[in-house]
Amino acid sequence: MADINIISPKWAENVQDASNGVLPSGDDSSIDTFLVSWNNFKSLLNKSVTAGSIFSNPIVSTYSLVYTTSNAYRGGVLTPNGDIHFIPYNARVGQKISSISIVSTYSLVYTSTAGALYSGGVLAPNGDTHFAPSKADRGQKISSSGVVSTYSLVYTTSEAYEGGVLATNGEVHFIPRNAAVGQKINSSGVVSTYSLVYTATSGTYFGGVLASNGDIHFIPTYANRGQKISSSGVVSTYSLVYTNSSAAHVGGVLSSSGDIHFVPFAANRGQKIDINGTVSTYSLIYTVSSGTYHGGVLAPNGDIHFIPLVANRGQKISSSGIVSTYSIIYTVLNAYVSGVLNQAGEIHFVPFAANRGQKISTTACLPFDIGTCCSSFLNKF
Repeated sequence: MADINIISPKWAENVQDASNGVLPSGDDSSIDTFLVSWNNFKSLLNKSVTAGSIFSNPIVSTYSLVYTTSNAYRGGVLTPNGDIHFIPYNARVGQKISSISIVSTYSLVYTSTAGALYSGGVLAPNGDTHFAPSKADRGQKISSSGVVSTYSLVYTTSEAYEGGVLATNGEVHFIPRNAAVGQKINSSGVVSTYSLVYTATSGTYFGGVLASNGDIHFIPTYANRGQKISSSGVVSTYSLVYTNSSAAHVGGVLSSSGDIHFVPFAANRGQKIDINGTVSTYSLIYTVSSGTYHGGVLAPNGDIHFIPLVANRGQKISSSGIVSTYSIIYTVLNAYVSGVLNQAGEIHFVPFAANRGQKISTTACLPFDIGTCCSSFLNKF
């Protein structure tokens, strides 16, 4: 497989790999861009998977939030200083948790009583966190120094986009849900649109994943085919093995092998696409009729954790393909939407209807540094 160069922030230099230099965790004093390859990234995954091979039982805990409301946040982003920002959906304030587990809120520039403003976010190469517009008629972002601002969008519609991915050329792509066109922001802040091959009237795709070859895959919810955009900007579709009229998948995760796993929402089986483009399915242990899991996260030991929305237990798939479940402490209807891995090896569930935070500790294996956690291979929804 070709060694694809990925544009990432300078803070993605990896302290575990001398070839990438050394940068103290959380240092965002010199945000810049440089090239990091999938091969380097994968070598770090392999080290961590090996170190964590004996770790199988996640340590689950909960913590207090400062602000809760119905359907508050939808997705989260890890920033270079170690803060995890929850993306405001119905929330009227921003909320974040620091690298030392301090939860705090901050003011937003744009909110609406109509709600459903943003869903998921993307960390840009300059350190800005972009909120992906769902019903919002303008973009909103927070800079690395904590300044919140808005900007104009080219295209808006109800529930237009859900989540986003940082492309290999540094462009932020929003993932089309009901949008009839793609929308992106380049590294200079210019917003533009581009044509899609396949669109539908409701809930086409939900979240995206940057593949090891630089393709961005849109995750099919109601779509009956896959869609991707290459590193050169070519949009194409491909056949799926499994689809479901009740929103099959929401969100996806890049595994340590390079496979992309679609996260089961109403699907009764797992589905993935490998690095050669072959789509296949596999058995799950636990499913419900709708809303089982919403997004997923790759842990440093190679396990992929599905984030529980209405599920009353956790479910994960190991680097060797073994599916298992585990107990979680707190469940409620529509509890969490997506999750974020921090440099301590903790996976934080993003509170949607939950009135407390919940996280999984994976510190029994080799954690990643801040730069690796901020990589566009991991830090997206």
